[in-house]
Amino acid sequence: MTANQTKRTDYLSWDEYFMGIALLSAQRSKDPNTQVGACIVNDHKKVVGVGYNGFPTGCSDESLPWAREGDFLETKYPYVCHAELNAILNSIGENLYGCVIYVALFPCNECAKAIIQSGIKEVVYLSDKYAETDSIKASKTMFEQAGVKMRQLVMTRESITISFSDSRV
Repeated sequence: MTANQTKRTDYLSWDEYFMGIALLSAQRSKDPNTQVGACIVNDHKKVVGVGYNGFPTGCSDESLPWAREGDFLETKYPYVCHAELNAILNSIGENLYGCVIYVALFPCNECAKAIIQSGIKEVVYLSDKYAETDSIKASKTMFEQAGVKMRQLVMTRESITISFSDSRV
């Protein structure tokens, strides 16, 4: 071992790592307009669930609509499962009580209910661009009443690059 060698200093923080997993999961979404991912982490810093927004298992993403506007049944809204719900449903069977969920977009009221009911105690998010909507106002009211902490993550770096041909491995 070299006496003068020191550890890297540019490694990811836990928050950057888990939000990175959420953002990478979002890349699985086939939604042409909005890609959201979620990552659930227990108090041992272990990932226990991931998800992204998409149609339920067994429902065709070729025949169901992806439209944002039009008659309700001709839009994606009655069919899409949000990333937070998918992360909860896709969890590894562990009790989610006390866990943290990392998500790019502040959760809607429907996902807020699932987050609260599952026992998740903290929501870490990047964007709150729909803060003035009734859905988000309802989410925040429920989170406050249920004692779920909400924290907007301020990133210290602009991006994380993943290369499949990185020579450092």
